[in-house]
Amino acid sequence: MPNKPMADLEAMVGDSRVTVEEFRIEPGKVEEFARSITEPNPVFRDADAARERGFDRIPAPLTYPRVSRFPRYRPDDIDGYGFDLGFQPEYVLHGEQAYEYERPLQVGDVLTGTATLTKVFQREGGRAGTMTFAVYETEYRDESGDLVLTDRATAIETSGAVEDGGKGSDDTDDSGDATEETETTANGGQVPTAESVDTVHEIDEIEVGDTGPTVVVEDLERKHFVKYAGASGDFNPIHYDEPYARAAGNESVFGQGMFTAGVASRVVTDWFGLESIDSFGVRFQSQVFPGDSIVATGEIVDRRSDDGVVEADLEATNQRGETLLTGSTTATLGDD
Repeated sequence: MPNKPMADLEAMVGDSRVTVEEFRIEPGKVEEFARSITEPNPVFRDADAARERGFDRIPAPLTYPRVSRFPRYRPDDIDGYGFDLGFQPEYVLHGEQAYEYERPLQVGDVLTGTATLTKVFQREGGRAGTMTFAVYETEYRDESGDLVLTDRATAIETSGAVEDGGKGSDDTDDSGDATEETETTANGGQVPTAESVDTVHEIDEIEVGDTGPTVVVEDLERKHFVKYAGASGDFNPIHYDEPYARAAGNESVFGQGMFTAGVASRVVTDWFGLESIDSFGVRFQSQVFPGDSIVATGEIVDRRSDDGVVEADLEATNQRGETLLTGSTTATLGDD
């Protein structure tokens, strides 16, 4: 439970503050981040490959805004999302994350982020106990003041460590109402082979029901979580400090939700091309532990010929077929 009364938290709703300053998109950091999410696409490290894809500068991966967590991009009096809600950090989970893109981030951009606390509420979460939710919206603007992307994040403080690897820790919809627990998706108990598809550029190349590439990362190690921490700035010790994680009631350290989201974002980038993506969002369902594997893919659920917009549902599972996250993406494609 937060160490501040709900009335104080609710009084902050609607407040805004600058939480990110001088967020420079740097080539070395873009490459490091891409490698940390196991992204092999050369567009994120090779200027020639970027030019071939139509970029005048190297772009950044879809979930790269997490790098703004580094202290060097934060005003001196700002921590986290910029609001002291009295949450206990060892019991805070990342429930949902969504991005809306005006354009891709590119090397050379210098961004400012302004965060607004848009919602605070509590729900009973079964084995998670009383859960306190905070929803933040951060607008990132470039040096010209133009909006580049909007970041929406939901943080959840539980009454203690969530059992069963975290399933059910975020079982709410956007209105905050409890939803049924997601059923596991069967992989047949085996990790499938990674499969690629040709990048889709035109709306006529795709139909509802089409499936995207299958991205597979097998046999995760603690070093994957440490590498992601170093690349993203997410240094919560629960992801790399075994005694700390166990003292908080977890079976071991576990991967950052945004690490899994980064792996899942590879499906979207490979499928539609970074330049076409309008939005990418995920809802976290379960934790990923050392020794686990991640299997991510997607399916087209909507296709509009009039404006070229396609929508796909996304899912990442582990080697047992348990859902790690679900999500969605939209992209605007060309026509004939």
